[in-house]
Amino acid sequence: MDNLILATFLTGLTAGGLSCFAVQGGLLTGSLARQAETPRVKGGAHASQPPVPVSSKEMAASVGLFLASKLVAYTLLGFLLGWLGSVMYLSPTLKGALQIAIGIFLVGNGLRMLNVHPIFRYFSFEPPSTVTRYIRKISKGNDRLATPLFLGALTVLIPCGVTQAAMAVAVGSGDPLTGAAVMFAFVLGASPAFFGVTVLASSLAKVFQKYFMPAVASLVLLLGLVTVDGGLNMVGSPVSASAAWRALTDTPGAAAQPAAPAAAAPLSNVVKINAGNAGYSPAVTKAPSGQAIQLVLTTNNTVSCSRAFTIPSLGIEQLLPATGEVTLDIPAQAAGSTLRYTCSMGMYTGVIKFQ
Repeated sequence: MDNLILATFLTGLTAGGLSCFAVQGGLLTGSLARQAETPRVKGGAHASQPPVPVSSKEMAASVGLFLASKLVAYTLLGFLLGWLGSVMYLSPTLKGALQIAIGIFLVGNGLRMLNVHPIFRYFSFEPPSTVTRYIRKISKGNDRLATPLFLGALTVLIPCGVTQAAMAVAVGSGDPLTGAAVMFAFVLGASPAFFGVTVLASSLAKVFQKYFMPAVASLVLLLGLVTVDGGLNMVGSPVSASAAWRALTDTPGAAAQPAAPAAAAPLSNVVKINAGNAGYSPAVTKAPSGQAIQLVLTTNNTVSCSRAFTIPSLGIEQLLPATGEVTLDIPAQAAGSTLRYTCSMGMYTGVIKFQ
C-alpha cells in the first residue's frame, strides 16, 4: 500500500496539478479576477470608488483556501470510493482490465487536449449543464473567504481526467481508509503545481496558456501509456513494453560453449524468488513441468509494490511481509508453458518457464 500511495502522490505531483488546473483552474482564476474588479467599501467609502487590487497575500490565501477545501472533499470522496470497492470483489484480471481502461482514457484525454482529432472529444466526461451553471454562479461571488471554500469543495463534481483515474484506483483499493489515503495523496501532490500555476496564470494570462495545454497533454499522454502497460502486466499479457524488454534482455544461461554430452541436472520443484524494492530477482526462472512446485518468496526490508505479489492466471494474491519468507503451492503446469507474475500495480514483473 505504501508504494500505491507514493505512486499516486507522484502522479498528482507531475501530471495531476496541471491537468486539474486545465479543468478547474478557470473557475478560481475567474473568481480572483472578479474580486480584483469589485470595489471594496472601507471606512464608509462610497462603492463607486475604484476597486482595490487583490494583493499577493490575498491571492495566495484564496488559492490556499480553495486547495484546502478540495483536499478535504476529495479525501471524503476517496473514503466512499474505497468503501464501494470493499463491497465488490475485483479479481487481479478485473483490476488489470480496469487499469487498462483508465490508461486508454488518459491517452484519449491527452490526444483530445492536443486537438489531434475531433473523435477524442468523447474522452472527456462532463457534468450535467445544471451542475456547471451552479458552480459558475458560485464562482461569481465576491466573498473572498467563502467563495474559494465553496469552489474547492464543488470540484468533486468536475474532476479532471487524471483525477478520474485516481478515483478508479481508490475504488480498486477495496478499502475505505486506503481509498481516502489515495485521494489525499493525489490532491496533496497536485496542490503545489496547482497553486503555482494559478498564480502564474492570473498574472500572465494568454502568454502562459499558449504553452500550458501542450505540456499538460504530453504528461497525461505519457501517464496513460505507462498505465496501460501496467494493466497489461496485471492481466498476465505477454504483450507489454516490460515483457518485450525482458525478452530482449533475457539471455539463456546455458548457451556459453558446447560441452560434452552430459545428463542435465533435474530442475528442482522449489523455486526461490527475492521480492526487493526494485522488483523481483531473478526475473526469469525455470521449473519442472508436470508436477506441483513450491514458490518461495523472500523479502528483506521491502516496502515497494513487489510485496503485493500476484499471479493473474491462477488468481493468486499474496501480501508479503516486509521481511520474511512465504511459500506458495503452484499446481502442475504443462511443458513449455509460462507463468507470469507481477506486483499489484503492474510495475514489477517476472516469469516462470516450465520445462
